[in-house]
Amino acid sequence: MDTEEFRLPRSRRANERLHAVIPGGAHTYAKGDDQYPENLAPVISHGQGAHVWDLDGNRYIEYGSGLRSVSLGHAHPRVLEAVRRELDRGSNFVRPSIVEAEAAERFLATVPTADMVKFAKNGSDATTAAVRLARAVTGRPRVAICADHPFFSVDDWFIGTTPMSAGIPAATTELTVAFPYGDLAATEELLTRYRDEVACLILEPAGHTEPPPGYLQGMRELADRHGCVLIFDEMITGFRWSEAGAQGLYGVVPDLSTFGKALGNGFAVSALAGRRELMERGGLRHSGDRVFLLSTTHGAETHSLAAAMAVQTTYVEEGVTARLHAIGERLAAGVRDAAAGMGVGDHIVVRGRASNLVFATLDENRQPSQRYRTLFLRGLLAGGVLAPSFVVSSALDDADVDRTVEAVAQVCAVYRKALDVGDPTPWLAGRPVKPVFRRLV
Repeated sequence: MDTEEFRLPRSRRANERLHAVIPGGAHTYAKGDDQYPENLAPVISHGQGAHVWDLDGNRYIEYGSGLRSVSLGHAHPRVLEAVRRELDRGSNFVRPSIVEAEAAERFLATVPTADMVKFAKNGSDATTAAVRLARAVTGRPRVAICADHPFFSVDDWFIGTTPMSAGIPAATTELTVAFPYGDLAATEELLTRYRDEVACLILEPAGHTEPPPGYLQGMRELADRHGCVLIFDEMITGFRWSEAGAQGLYGVVPDLSTFGKALGNGFAVSALAGRRELMERGGLRHSGDRVFLLSTTHGAETHSLAAAMAVQTTYVEEGVTARLHAIGERLAAGVRDAAAGMGVGDHIVVRGRASNLVFATLDENRQPSQRYRTLFLRGLLAGGVLAPSFVVSSALDDADVDRTVEAVAQVCAVYRKALDVGDPTPWLAGRPVKPVFRRLV
């Protein structure tokens, strides 16, 4: 590995163009060049399967594709075929397309724990709609979020709780309270403290660790006992845990759930699903106050719904979830062996479900370190691996995983040297990467 020979001149110029016309240089903060080593943030030309190419002609094995959205690989033929069929038929009309009914029926067959579904374009719209609906049906103002899950929405009720809360009134943020994942007693204490004020409990049903035994069922019982709505954010767990998400795997049914990311394999589609008596409050067949649930100009874009249907068919017919787990298990084992072999097994730590792996980079005191993360990312990039995480797609093959492990082994040798001197700075060649949520630039 020779990171000194690795340069991205065209990508560097393109990043300057991006910053000149787009705040942050990207339309998603997690894609910003501050998330990558200085001057080593590739700008992508195109992708195919598990690989992407940057403007400088470098090919990478890619992980975390499209922020976990492209789980079948780029330009997947079954998805593209479905999309192309719709493109010649028109994409948006003044009345619903029959594709909307077909896509909803397909989704509810895939996620049978829900009775109704409404589609949108991004996850934030879906989670905010779920929160609004919970407030409407309960008549309560407060939202209880899981403090251990990093992101729920771009909207004020959540972003106001992060270090990037500029522009959000404190009165809004005060209505959001937090509970720790896995701790039923603490959650019950929160609900008791704010008795009859909490509209909903919203959480990712699973994350980098499995739910403690009985935890999700306990959350279901707490929600029922305290009269609040249980919302599962399945943006990540949807499809990667099972075709029906974590609720399908663990057998606990929420009142509402939200899906996105893998649902469209890169095409823009998200979903809010749930119990009929709640969802219908956003419809026309009830006698109560109307709820402005979801109403988006492009939410029913026909080719995105066609993509979603093709994704669901592919997952079911080809056993994609099982394949994601098999690939992830092979990758995790290889990375752990490579790290242990170089004496850094306690410092480069792979964790999470096999279909949704992340890595931690720990310093000489075994504390999370952005500087050591920078060193690790530099080595991976130089080795042809673009990996802000180790989240796999089904397009990866054994050779891709083996090449990734080789790149990891090479950077682990450098990591060991940095640990031995207690300072990775000589290997960084610039500022460290930064967390997305921070108060100052």
